[in-house]
Amino acid sequence: LENLQPEIKKLAERLRYEVSVRGKQLGWSEKVARFHFKKNLRRIITELYIRDNCHPFKATLLVWVQIPMWVCVSLALRNCSVGAVDSGVQEQFSAGGALWFTDLTAPDSTWILPVSLGLVNLLIVEIFASQKMEVSRVQKLATNFFRVVSVVMIPVAATVPSSMALYWLSSSFVGLSHNLLLRSPTFRRLCCIPRTKSDSDTPY
Repeated sequence: LENLQPEIKKLAERLRYEVSVRGKQLGWSEKVARFHFKKNLRRIITELYIRDNCHPFKATLLVWVQIPMWVCVSLALRNCSVGAVDSGVQEQFSAGGALWFTDLTAPDSTWILPVSLGLVNLLIVEIFASQKMEVSRVQKLATNFFRVVSVVMIPVAATVPSSMALYWLSSSFVGLSHNLLLRSPTFRRLCCIPRTKSDSDTPY
């Protein structure tokens, strides 16, 4: 998508000129000319998305799978921790922890898991924010919204069973690892991911 932007800009400039000439010939008002420009630009952009197989909607497909799975696993862990499924499972959870969170059915009283979760989530948000060269008002609002959510998740994670907080932290850590890996120039070359303007030779 990022690599398409220069081509879209060039085609938009040419289209604007063509619409302007056509508008003068047919006596279009500014409103009508703008309507034809936008309609044709949408068509051109759609054709480019099809040509390069990079429609923006594809980027959201993973989210529609990931969010329901995250909710379902979280609810399953809560049910296992509070004994809603089977008391035997709850007993295993109560003795199945490690390090400082030996009881997975109890909230983490040390706040290590919740604070770690908040920091990892904030780091993911900041990595995304640093990748954007030109940030729109909507993107700024979205970034600030996710920063607030990351901070709010800390007290929430401190009140749920440690099994849920541990799962949330593990999930976020895997997400952070993916983000860091995809910023590696060596890894991107290995996967034949095309270079973009915002890519850095020293991303870390």
